[in-house]
Amino acid sequence: MTADVTLLGVRHHGPGSARAVAAALEQLAPDVVLIEGPPEADGIVALAGEKSMVPPVALLAHAVDDPARAAFWPFAVFSPEWVAVRYAVERDLPVRFVDLPAAHTLAPDAPAREDDAPTDPLGELARAAGHDDAERWWEDVVEHRSPGADALAPFAAVAEAMTALREQTPVGRRDELREAYMRQQIRAAHRAGHSTIAVVCGAWHVPALAVMPSVTHDRALLATLPKKVRTEITWVPWTHRRLSQHTGYGAGIDSPGWYHHLFTTPDADPLPRWLTRAAELLRGEDHPVSSAHVIEAVRLAGTLAVMRERPLAGLTETLDAVRSVMCDGSDLALALVHDRLVVGDALGEVPESAPTVPLQRDLARLQRSLRLKPEAVDRELDLDLRKELDTARSLLLHRLRLLGLDWGTPTRSATGSTGTFRESWRLHWEPEFAVRVVEAAQWGTTVEDAATAKAVETALTTQELPALTALAERCLLAGLPGALPPVMQVLADRAALDTDVAELAGALPALVRALRYGDVRGTDAGALDGVARGLAERICIGLPPACTGLDAEGAAAMRQHLDAVHSAVALLGDSAGQAGPGSVTGLADRWAATLHSLSRREPTAGPATGVPGLLRGRAVRLLLDDGRLDSAEAGRRMGLVLSVATAPADAAGWVEGFLSGGGALLLHDPRLLGLLDEWLSGVPGEVFTDVLPLLRRTFSALESGVRRTVGERVAAGPLGAPPVPAAEATELDEGRADAVLPVLALLLGLPTPCHTPGLARIPRQPDRRSAK
Repeated sequence: MTADVTLLGVRHHGPGSARAVAAALEQLAPDVVLIEGPPEADGIVALAGEKSMVPPVALLAHAVDDPARAAFWPFAVFSPEWVAVRYAVERDLPVRFVDLPAAHTLAPDAPAREDDAPTDPLGELARAAGHDDAERWWEDVVEHRSPGADALAPFAAVAEAMTALREQTPVGRRDELREAYMRQQIRAAHRAGHSTIAVVCGAWHVPALAVMPSVTHDRALLATLPKKVRTEITWVPWTHRRLSQHTGYGAGIDSPGWYHHLFTTPDADPLPRWLTRAAELLRGEDHPVSSAHVIEAVRLAGTLAVMRERPLAGLTETLDAVRSVMCDGSDLALALVHDRLVVGDALGEVPESAPTVPLQRDLARLQRSLRLKPEAVDRELDLDLRKELDTARSLLLHRLRLLGLDWGTPTRSATGSTGTFRESWRLHWEPEFAVRVVEAAQWGTTVEDAATAKAVETALTTQELPALTALAERCLLAGLPGALPPVMQVLADRAALDTDVAELAGALPALVRALRYGDVRGTDAGALDGVARGLAERICIGLPPACTGLDAEGAAAMRQHLDAVHSAVALLGDSAGQAGPGSVTGLADRWAATLHSLSRREPTAGPATGVPGLLRGRAVRLLLDDGRLDSAEAGRRMGLVLSVATAPADAAGWVEGFLSGGGALLLHDPRLLGLLDEWLSGVPGEVFTDVLPLLRRTFSALESGVRRTVGERVAAGPLGAPPVPAAEATELDEGRADAVLPVLALLLGLPTPCHTPGLARIPRQPDRRSAK
């Protein structure tokens, strides 16, 4: 018996191709359907018929021993392959995937995608037809046309065009292997007794499947395939936004939302419905769009299609009409329409019976119990850690971040709260997270167990102390009591051996933050306290020598550490009541003594012999802000630094460090402003250009109001002289003062006063109501 094989060449993710495939299958009534795709999916293809399977979805295959080696085969409701799958499943017909097995394509030495044809078939056909835009040409000849009386005629025309194109285009090795395997599967379907075989594949492959070489030829090609690797496959949710990826069926489409509308709209003209949705979207964003705008946009899009000799208004004409009529020419409003409707953020769903790893099942259980539904759009989530539900949500999101699943990203609180009991997150689910869940499954079968094991392993392989302290903080945030002891042990060992003061200073803030979070979450963070205090003590001892002789770049980096440690010491005192009486005060005093030591280490024989002015000035400002230095002493030190004995560059650095805490101090203490003005005026011209960039950076960091007021005071006159009392500034002109009295009397409803000289000096009644 000779089998009747019909090749249906399609463009992946094309609504016109999908409608054509549906019509062709109805006309053919095949007894088996072969589809381009991984054969490993044959065992789970029946799930496509369940009601809980909602496209867009994707087949995910990954190597068991290396889950990072994975591939997706996406399906949208308008994908021809999905239409073929649904046709076969709904009629209980055999359906087989006939592309190269994922066991071969995921092997380390598998042929790369770059080995495929280097040309764009659609682009070549469009150019041959005299069109410079392949997308517009394909829309006109396929996507905007409905199947005719002979549903197979379009596929014959596409096959003829592809045959001519392949005669002039070299075929890559990967395509040759894929097509040899497809031919073998067609032969297998024939041997199984099927008489009417429908093959749905990319149009590029049709000529290679239409002419069958010998079985020996194909076997020889397939013998060169790399050795198989163990793989697993499942269904996962997908999004319209990800349909543009070049993986599996990814054909690089730019308008999945538009294509979905074309395929699912039953009307002959889908344009009015789409423009109505665009108007609704724009109105929701406070754009004044009415039904009249929709009517006019439909007319304009149709007119543009006629002028451009197109059978129907395409996406280009539609967006031109939206920009002109609904957006008033604004590209910003049009970008909103493009993002929400042309692309879209639809997220598919898969049945619970789809194969998953235990970690994925535990994650799905937690998502349901915590009412955290994965969504493909950004969602803001504010959590109050005093509530049990919000605390559990926070723990889940932090644990997933430890596993490399950044479903949630911490953000600033939308309510403006800075309390440690509140967290704000931005949630956005990506389809690729399915691969990361599989990768993370090696660490455990539940989210908590996997995060614990991953944290311990990360600690053992981390050498940098700041990274270890950040990891300890994340373990506390994630509520992992099983991970904290080994992480803290590694941290203590590293800290005992680390002599780099910069690393110690970078590690301390994270430890102190962890102590505060331990309080609000009820976590025992006592082990952190001893390590944090030990780090603080060592920083106090080693900081002055470590700051000596630093260049400008090193001084700028150390200033960041100086500020961070200063804040950490203050927080450590606030959160360490259990450390023993007097310990907080002792640590604060030792830190103040360290700052005093820094502020006095001036260069004596060149910059390498002292602490840079940036750090000395910052130390003085921190002491002043903490009340450990009065303004008179700060002024004295500024006067010494700004004297002629100090190099201008060092003095400018000192000023930058001193003012980095805010410039309002200059307004409250005119003496400091006067010293700064006097020094700046005396800088020699040949040196001024060298210190100018530093000074500009210093003053540009001040608040705009402070800069303006400082400028006004400098322009007003000498800053060092005491202010002149207003009464002594000028003599009162009695004639001019008396001249205003009649007007004032009229405004106040009083009798007009006599023009007696000197009347302005007569005291008036303080209570205007009694005067009336």
